Amino acid sequence: MGYKNLAECVADLEKHGHLIRIKEEVDPYLEMAAIHLRVYEKQGPALLFEKVKGSKFPAVSNLFGTLERSKFMFRDSLSKVEDLVSLRNDPMKALKNPVKYAGTALTAVTALPLKQSLFKSTFEKTTISSLPQIVNWPMDGGPFITMPQVFTEDIDKPGVMNSNLGMYRIQLAGNDYIADKEIGLHYQIHRGIGVHQTKANAKGEPLKVSIFVGGPPSHPLAAVMPLPEGLSELTFAGALGARRFRYFRDEEGFCISADADFVITGTVYPQENKPEGPFGDHLGYYSLTHPFPLMKVHNVYHKKDAIWSFTVVGRPPQEDTSFGALIHEITGSAIPKEIHGLKEVNAVDAAGVHPLLFAIGSERYTPYLKHRKPQEILTIANHILGKNQLSLAKYLFIAAREDDETLSANNIEGFITHVLERIDLEKDLHFYTNTTIDTLDYSGEGLNAGSKVVFAAAGQKRRDLMRILPKEFSLPKGFDYKIAIPGVLAVTAPGFLSKADALKDIENLKTVLKEFDLFDLPLIVVCDDAQFTAENINNLVWVTFTRSNPASDIDGVNAFTENKHWGCKGPVIIDARKKPHHAPELIKDEAVEKRINRLAEKGGSLFGII
Repeated sequence: MGYKNLAECVADLEKHGHLIRIKEEVDPYLEMAAIHLRVYEKQGPALLFEKVKGSKFPAVSNLFGTLERSKFMFRDSLSKVEDLVSLRNDPMKALKNPVKYAGTALTAVTALPLKQSLFKSTFEKTTISSLPQIVNWPMDGGPFITMPQVFTEDIDKPGVMNSNLGMYRIQLAGNDYIADKEIGLHYQIHRGIGVHQTKANAKGEPLKVSIFVGGPPSHPLAAVMPLPEGLSELTFAGALGARRFRYFRDEEGFCISADADFVITGTVYPQENKPEGPFGDHLGYYSLTHPFPLMKVHNVYHKKDAIWSFTVVGRPPQEDTSFGALIHEITGSAIPKEIHGLKEVNAVDAAGVHPLLFAIGSERYTPYLKHRKPQEILTIANHILGKNQLSLAKYLFIAAREDDETLSANNIEGFITHVLERIDLEKDLHFYTNTTIDTLDYSGEGLNAGSKVVFAAAGQKRRDLMRILPKEFSLPKGFDYKIAIPGVLAVTAPGFLSKADALKDIENLKTVLKEFDLFDLPLIVVCDDAQFTAENINNLVWVTFTRSNPASDIDGVNAFTENKHWGCKGPVIIDARKKPHHAPELIKDEAVEKRINRLAEKGGSLFGII
């Protein structure tokens, strides 16, 4: 559907029963986020908040809350864009099937950005403090923009076709920011905007930044898409939205998205940082306060009928989960096409995305089943861990397609089971130490610092995974336990007080475990609450992989090091207890939860929905 703006999208969704209006006045401090979370949990509609306390602007959220709704918004253009992305990854398709792909090149050309100055008169000016000051979690450092489109250009090659449109969080107020004059940008230096800033810094010049909020839904989606090299986000936004990305320049030379609801312009000067955060993030914890680039605000523009767009970030699944599902629909096999031998890959959303990656690859070096072992898939694993966002993976489980043609990387329990049935614990764990991990992951002991591990499995089944523990099995006082899934035991251990005490706990546990035959129990997860961890597969992967740093938190029964390679003869033990250096997890405010119940009462806007 070629929406001209966000208001047109909202009207279309409402007409077809995909959106409801919240007519009561709602506080942007915690209440709006709590309402959003409650509705998302019920897989409910998009929400239009008509009365935002402290702001004249209405706000919309949960637009992408379900894959069904996302596909509905792009119902007229989705198939053409899938062909466009596919063609960029495999141009030979156009030669092999010219009839099918005849319109694809036309789609790309007609989606090129369009410069139009006619829209200048449609914008008015406001201030940062007049915008909806939405705070999602109790410990957040202030209000944030959670659905921004951050536009920058290459200072060496200016112009919109050499631009980057990315989604990086923006702190509007709080901390040491001067009200209405300064805001904070949070992004990683290797991202598109980081490359642009590095070039500007080298020249000693400020980087011009334009932040768009709202506009057609194709614009925020373009900002998060992992596009093939050479395919511009602005062109993609035009193709997906069936409407060219319209822009103009203001008097100071900043790029203004003509269809955006809000535009904030400003400059980032070399080496000017201020503390940003904390912020409740997608791993289910707070990202803490750290120095990040400071943006000096020049202007804040808005349309006359502007609608503020936002989402809530927290422990998966959340709205960004649906974003990811839509991205997968569009890109399909794009990543596997870029890595030879890779058949399928899945950044596991339930584990916070980057902490855990599943991959399936070819294993053709040892063609006979009885001799197959991880070889080619280790080469593929190295390639994966050096590829764009995939390089942020901390745990990589990789299996051979030849062992089971029906194996799916999207079946969490099934994939873990497949790997654990086949893995040789003495040979098939491969560590990368003293390396970088996701900025938002605090399982290491420094910002961006941690380790990685590959669990590789190829060949015949080695074991039938244990479902019931031996009758004589027991653990020392202070340890409780429960089978989470076949082959995985969750063990409650004393709280993690210090590294020395933790090592003693693990050594005590290993001493007892040596007394039992646990070949069919390859993985033990030491945690703070075995009942919670084993309750469901989402809890298991979230606790295990967000609360552990492989090099420091993996041990094993009868562990050894040979020729610099670590292995173990008994179960692998992952210490997934909360550590003193970890960030706090996200906990809802109970008073706020009670307050929003008023909307669920008869006559309330959410009656029958939450």
